[in-house]
Amino acid sequence: QVQVVESGGGSVQAGGSLRLSCAASGIVFRFNDMNWYRQAPGKQRELVAGITSGGSTNYANSVKGRFSISRDNAKNTVYLQMNGLKPEDTAVYYCNAHRTGPFSDEYDYWGQGTQVSVSS
Repeated sequence: QVQVVESGGGSVQAGGSLRLSCAASGIVFRFNDMNWYRQAPGKQRELVAGITSGGSTNYANSVKGRFSISRDNAKNTVYLQMNGLKPEDTAVYYCNAHRTGPFSDEYDYWGQGTQVSVSS
């Protein structure tokens, strides 16, 4: 059974920092691309940052230079370090594990989300 569990959310003031963690089990973690998405009230879910199985990273323009994604394959965990937080970063943050199978079949697993609230 696949489990994806986020932790580390909370409430901070603008300019503060948080570190989100996402632990995955039931998958071969090192073969999966790992992503962080977020969804603010009344808005669509958006990709915040991603890290491929090979370690390449990508970021939404809105978080470049402030957020950093990393992974520890030995711990089956991906992290999102968030610095310089802004009120507009307030959202529920979701972890996603993604893999493309040998026949181009797609697999996606999601966590339940963790709330991040940034006050001005």
